[in-house]
Amino acid sequence: MLMDIIKARHSIRKYTDEQISREDLETILEAGNFAPNAGGGQRSMMVAIRNKALATKVGKMNMAGFDRSHLIGSFVSKEQPSTIDDPSIKNGFYDAPTVVCVFCQDNFMFKTADAFCMMENMILQATELGIASCMISRGYETFASEEGQRLMQAWGVPEGYACQGFVILGYIDGQEPHSKPRKPGRVKVIE
Repeated sequence: MLMDIIKARHSIRKYTDEQISREDLETILEAGNFAPNAGGGQRSMMVAIRNKALATKVGKMNMAGFDRSHLIGSFVSKEQPSTIDDPSIKNGFYDAPTVVCVFCQDNFMFKTADAFCMMENMILQATELGIASCMISRGYETFASEEGQRLMQAWGVPEGYACQGFVILGYIDGQEPHSKPRKPGRVKVIE
């Protein structure tokens, strides 16, 4: 049942080295490809990195200009520490063996919404397949360098596109984290 998958999904930031299968990756990408998108324009694209060394390189690019002084909040998780919790983390993809980069037309008003719909579909599909995942931001910053621009060109990302975010994929190293209790007052129904 979909609600069970939604409730089972957790943001995972500790991964084993085990690579996910190509078949599972393609299923996850298909879920992203069928995500809702503004006006049905399909103005987004995904580039999957199923190469641990390249994923690590791009993950380090993701953290290269990370400025901790602009963070709001100072704690995410003891079980699954984030870059906010642990300044020693140098790979923004937490050593996940597979990463999906989501690129969108940079001048399109609904680019962020389109990208996050794709990413949500992918992490829910990954959860159903028993694959750990997490959404990662700082897409613009990751590819702002000359090296980032070279990678985008080599991957066939069209001119005028920018990275909106990432989905990291792999298998959890350790135990599944506990769900945080839902904060009261976040849901209102007006009739």
